[in-house]
Amino acid sequence: MLSVDHLTKRYRTVTAVDGLSFEVEPGRVTGFLGPNGAGKTTTLRMLLGLAAPDSGTATINGIRYRDLPNPVRTVGAALDNDYFHPGRSALEHLRILATVAGISHRRAAEVLGIAGLTKDAHRRVGTFSLGMRQRLTLATALLGDPGVLIFDEPLNGLDPDGIRWMRDLLRQLAGEGRTVLVSSHLLAEAAQTVEDVVVISHGRLAAEGPVADLTAATSTTRIRTPDTELLMSVLARQQITARLVAADTVEVRGADPDQVARIAASASVIVLELTRHTEDLEELFFDLTSDHTNGRVTEVSPS
Repeated sequence: MLSVDHLTKRYRTVTAVDGLSFEVEPGRVTGFLGPNGAGKTTTLRMLLGLAAPDSGTATINGIRYRDLPNPVRTVGAALDNDYFHPGRSALEHLRILATVAGISHRRAAEVLGIAGLTKDAHRRVGTFSLGMRQRLTLATALLGDPGVLIFDEPLNGLDPDGIRWMRDLLRQLAGEGRTVLVSSHLLAEAAQTVEDVVVISHGRLAAEGPVADLTAATSTTRIRTPDTELLMSVLARQQITARLVAADTVEVRGADPDQVARIAASASVIVLELTRHTEDLEELFFDLTSDHTNGRVTEVSPS
């Protein structure tokens, strides 16, 4: 399990991460989402011991990265695909890392196969496309067969077939019981890849939980009725917040539409039309990270 507890990091006058807390559990692909400058990369760097927090903790299985007895066999990370020696082949790169980590050279060939680079094993990395470098970065992260995988923008540079392949692989790795955390700004693709999300904005937690539950919790129900005042009054008595969005239309966020309909019926409210809109991940993301939602945290536990 990955655990971030009240994590804070400041750079002079800028607070990059501000009291951030969340957990990532094994067996699921978790998306780490937020706009540019939200603090995603800084958080991942603190998880991996590349930056020291000013306060709070970031641990892997309850242990700070720098205290792990064999980190390469515990955590595989892919934060940057631009650190390869351009004159070395993909196989040479992996064999060097395997030697340092005390891993059999056979594993280098295995992870190249997993990444779909077997036929390019002896090709110089300097000739690789961005998508191929992304695959080699993935192979490097898998070298120690770790139980925790952390990827920063793993879909960058991949063509549609590559994106589909990466999506299937991430799900497979999570299905093996690994903890998989994926940072991404490609929301449409992330929606088809991740099962849970952690959304941050301005270094703070905006939402976390299963995608399906979060989108359901932020869905809206609109009721067109000539009895708007009566409907809003009876909803308020049930502690359901509603707002008037048109002269004859009341909007309710997050409530079960069936419950709203029953409340209206019990109060003899005339309902001319009732519609429900469920946000997709992209709509949810922009809603949660827009300026007017700063400071609000949405958290949904798995049902």
